[in-house]
Amino acid sequence: MRPFICGLDAALRLIGGKWKPLILFFLARGPMRYGELKRSIEGVSDKVLIQQLKDMERHGIISRTDHGEVPPRVDYALTEFGKSLSGAFVSLCEWGEAHQTEILDALVEAS
Repeated sequence: MRPFICGLDAALRLIGGKWKPLILFFLARGPMRYGELKRSIEGVSDKVLIQQLKDMERHGIISRTDHGEVPPRVDYALTEFGKSLSGAFVSLCEWGEAHQTEILDALVEAS
């Protein structure tokens, strides 16, 4: 038995869900501190963001740098693996930007 149906299945198992793609999107711009990331991703709870960051670090998508300072200063950044994954989202982001009206209409009709 194959572990994945296709490449898309493999990628979605790694970064599926509501928040991981957004984390990936914002970290593609450069390293961020936790507070910056939290403010950038509207609606995510601390508990969920922390869990998602831990998952992504465990999977080698992001790195966490603790500067050992008081007050604590921690930076999150994409690894090379994460950068290669974020590149795959460029076309999807462009498509979403270009079709926001149609997407909103489709979502309103569905509700």
